[in-house]
Amino acid sequence: MKVIGVSCSPRKGKSTYFMLNECLKALNGTYKNINTELIELSELKINGCKGCGHCRDKLDCNIKDDFIKLIPKLNDKDLRGLIIATPVYMGSATSQCKAFLDRTVMFRRNGFLLRNKVGAGLTVGGSRNGGQEIAIQVIHAGLLINDFIIVSDGPGNAHFGGTLWNNNNSYENDDYGLITVRNLGKRVGEFVNNFLK
Repeated sequence: MKVIGVSCSPRKGKSTYFMLNECLKALNGTYKNINTELIELSELKINGCKGCGHCRDKLDCNIKDDFIKLIPKLNDKDLRGLIIATPVYMGSATSQCKAFLDRTVMFRRNGFLLRNKVGAGLTVGGSRNGGQEIAIQVIHAGLLINDFIIVSDGPGNAHFGGTLWNNNNSYENDDYGLITVRNLGKRVGEFVNNFLK
């Protein structure tokens, strides 16, 4: 069983990476039978979908960019979950996040190949309430269109997902936010382990 985390920040190794890594570490610490992989979109060139319909009958895209490299990972028979993490840009998800989600339309068009996978969202913003929930709703919309099973950060909070506050680059000290981030990882692992074997 495998869960992939996708960091949708244009900046490598920053707060979004930290948040997603903490989430995956919590998952791995609780469920050692689940393999995880963290993909940083900052290292890839992924353009927005053109809506050309090329992918209607096959897992292929007319846009020859780095999304092509992700198709086998997303189509892996062992994939059970996807955790999408984005920083908040202008009150919402990044353009990288939206481009990634839009390009997954090929899996929907080819028989809902991502149906019944676990999906979850993480966001980090420059203020405590700076658009994190809106960004998570963008993530949830993209996952629901593919018929994912969306989970929250579980009992205690059971909010939309994990949210972190990047208060003057002190995101590592956001104790409250880190609880939601780690709980989300555990909740994804719990669902994958108990319901999607």
